Amino acid sequence: MIRALFAAIPLLILPVAAYGILAVTLGGGLMSPDAQAHLAAPLLILPTRGGGSWPVSAADVLLAAGLVVAFLDLVKGAGERRVAIANHALSITLFVACLAAMLITPAFATSTFFLLTLMVLLDLVAGFIVAFAPPPEGRPRRR
Repeated sequence: MIRALFAAIPLLILPVAAYGILAVTLGGGLMSPDAQAHLAAPLLILPTRGGGSWPVSAADVLLAAGLVVAFLDLVKGAGERRVAIANHALSITLFVACLAAMLITPAFATSTFFLLTLMVLLDLVAGFIVAFAPPPEGRPRRR
């Protein structure tokens, strides 16, 4: 029962929550428009073989983590149908919350959070396609 509950929770809540924590703590609160500047500041600078440098910011790390988590969430979504339905309902809720946060609070009105919100939307749409597409010929549908 508890395993099914955790399987139903969309994994993209992790990078979205991490963004929220970073935006509020680094950016000066929900109503601060400075979140993007703080998240875009380089955390470290990696030298490249050709002599260049690659600045890596907290926003870059969040987006990379979001892509990995979106992939894992999509793979996870191909499981049991009941769990998939609960996952989709929670994903819809997460998308609506992301959209509302982006439209209402200045700290979430950033390109980084927009891309995380887009990942949530694409994960939601892809999850519907994977979960509700007809099975290939000869294969029974999971219940």
